[in-house]
Amino acid sequence: MRSDEQRQVFFGIDFGTTNSAVAMQMPGKEIQLVRFSFCGEEIPSCRSVLYFEQSKAANGQRRVHGYSGSEGIERYLDAEEKGRLIQSLKSHLSSRSLSGTEVFGRRHRLEELVTRIVGDLRKRAEEQFMQPVRRATVGRPVRFVGAESEEEDDFAVSRLREAFLAAGFEAVEFELEPVAAASAYEATLDREELILIGDFGGGTSDFSLLRVGPEVRRRGRRPEDLLGNSGVGLAGDAFDARIVRKLVSPALGSNSEARSLNKILPAVPAWIYAHLERWHYLSFLRTNNVREILKSARIRALEPEKIEALIAVIEGDLGYQLHQAVQKVKFELSQREHAEFAFRDGPSSAPMVELRVPITRLQFESWISEDLASIEHSVDALLKSTGVEPREVDRVFLTGGSSFVPAVRRIFISRFGQERIRGGNEFTSVARGLALRAAANGG
Repeated sequence: MRSDEQRQVFFGIDFGTTNSAVAMQMPGKEIQLVRFSFCGEEIPSCRSVLYFEQSKAANGQRRVHGYSGSEGIERYLDAEEKGRLIQSLKSHLSSRSLSGTEVFGRRHRLEELVTRIVGDLRKRAEEQFMQPVRRATVGRPVRFVGAESEEEDDFAVSRLREAFLAAGFEAVEFELEPVAAASAYEATLDREELILIGDFGGGTSDFSLLRVGPEVRRRGRRPEDLLGNSGVGLAGDAFDARIVRKLVSPALGSNSEARSLNKILPAVPAWIYAHLERWHYLSFLRTNNVREILKSARIRALEPEKIEALIAVIEGDLGYQLHQAVQKVKFELSQREHAEFAFRDGPSSAPMVELRVPITRLQFESWISEDLASIEHSVDALLKSTGVEPREVDRVFLTGGSSFVPAVRRIFISRFGQERIRGGNEFTSVARGLALRAAANGG
């Protein structure tokens, strides 16, 4: 391909806490999304994960193999002896104390791990679009998870830039994810609007007020078009963790007691259940120390069957399957008032784990009430800091998986009215918008 043709191709990459997507924009053509294969289906995004496993070579030495995205998930699910699964890397970028992790005896910097994921995204895009991908506009949250200052946000961006450059990109521009979502929405407009964007990812919820429309597209976006933004370091992952803590963990013995001499004490230490709340942490519990703790707890427990189920979940490394069931019931509660958490799985070496627990939308909303209050505060703080009254906002565009949660939508309906709420392409709008931003900025 000639260099002048290459300059007419623009890429947007949404590297997310949970999922990632890549979009391509060519002048006069529809935006294209990279397709990923997962369990026999073609999907427009992939999980932001890495999976490492060991194999034995002919000379007796053990080799470590790494896989990302959908391939990593599939290999993890198929493995009899589980390797090391790593996800949510984006949520650690602002932390100076977390420089990396050890995998099968080798230390990996956090930037190196991100590089492997985004490098595979780039290669997949090149294979599908049949052209080099060397420049991209990349999304970033308004506030990275854990960042408490602008300096920590800048540090996260610098680590992300380093990872992309190491993955073979020659130039990387960053754009706020809610601004990218706004660009995707703007492409559908035939008039000027003042909009509020709510972008709900796996690790962050971001909000922006900005002016959009045909005139803005024609003259190019100016700094004054963005009136303000705000964000909080919680979203879908936090909601999932509440379901695990309040519903799943009790079914696995978190509230169970054990008899010790003449005392009644908690059967299992609380820190073990804390690992259940982030599914990729479950593999850290497969140690001899934890096995001994749980073996002793099962003997003394007043509800030994629950401890037995916990042991089976840990030994089978069923964190991914467990959290898939959590996300399924969360989705069902977005559709109706009552649902049932259902999980049935288990390792071949242990009895099948079967959990069936009814749950109501009202219960779920009570569990996430503090998270909802944080989101409300962030939205209200944005309106206050910009001096914008709710009646002045023409439209509210919500994107991301948690935007489907009725309690989240009510925050915006109560302030702006149902008729002004919009959505669409909830899982790919940021990637689409990033490609549009790349085209608008010439790269």
